[in-house]
Amino acid sequence: MALRRQPTARQMRLAIELRRLRDAAGLATREAAALLGVSSAQISQIEMGLAGVSEKRLRRLAGHYACTDQALVDALVAMATDRTRGWWEEYRGLLPTAFLDLAELEHHATSLKEVQFLYIPGPLQTEDYARAIYADRIPELSSEDLELRVRHRMQRKVFLDGAEPTPYEAVIHEAALRIRVGDSTTLRAQLADLLERSEGERISVRVIPFDLEGFGGSWAPMMLAGGAVPRLDTAVDDAPHTAALIDSEAQLRVLRTLLRKLEAASLDPARSRDFIHRLAKEA
Repeated sequence: MALRRQPTARQMRLAIELRRLRDAAGLATREAAALLGVSSAQISQIEMGLAGVSEKRLRRLAGHYACTDQALVDALVAMATDRTRGWWEEYRGLLPTAFLDLAELEHHATSLKEVQFLYIPGPLQTEDYARAIYADRIPELSSEDLELRVRHRMQRKVFLDGAEPTPYEAVIHEAALRIRVGDSTTLRAQLADLLERSEGERISVRVIPFDLEGFGGSWAPMMLAGGAVPRLDTAVDDAPHTAALIDSEAQLRVLRTLLRKLEAASLDPARSRDFIHRLAKEA
């Protein structure tokens, strides 16, 4: 079987988890290779995401690694056997790989929680708002590249608008609601759309107002994508120009704690809607 030239983030996550299981078991690649009757090089290729692994082989490895977390093993099997070619594939070779990995992550997430301080979260942006953000990019994008990014950002809304929308929670600082990305017309339309979406059953929007006392906060935007099991959660640094995925358990613990604190500090969804409504009148 030909080796992959550029594994997706999902394929790399599977590879990383398999390597973590082997490391936790204290086994060398040659020992895992002997179990499957393959070479050490083939195990290395699997653990670098360059080669796939069958369900049978994955379960044999997990058993040999003494992994007793059956839910995790089943989730890894689902990742290994997934043959999804989603809508994001049409952008392969046209947009940076990070854009595709982010869309794939959102597609498979069981839940999504996002924090933004200076911009409306990407999945909640209107087309004009997103276009204004990308138009300010330095170096400037060509009109073709700009429209590709805007179209991709709009298609990301599928996890909100599909037949089975993914639960989505957004914590947005007041600054992001006031900064006039584009012009006042763009901002008013964005706030109106945000209000409408915040009334959806599986969408929660919470606001951190300027006058909140005792808020030091962390001014770093992030998104937490829930995995099939908590160990497979992924944090995302979702910036206008790229997206960095974080899967380190130590970092995830910190970010989960930060997210809980920000949620606790924010207004509840009903008060947040009233707050956004007042700002929309002022815009």
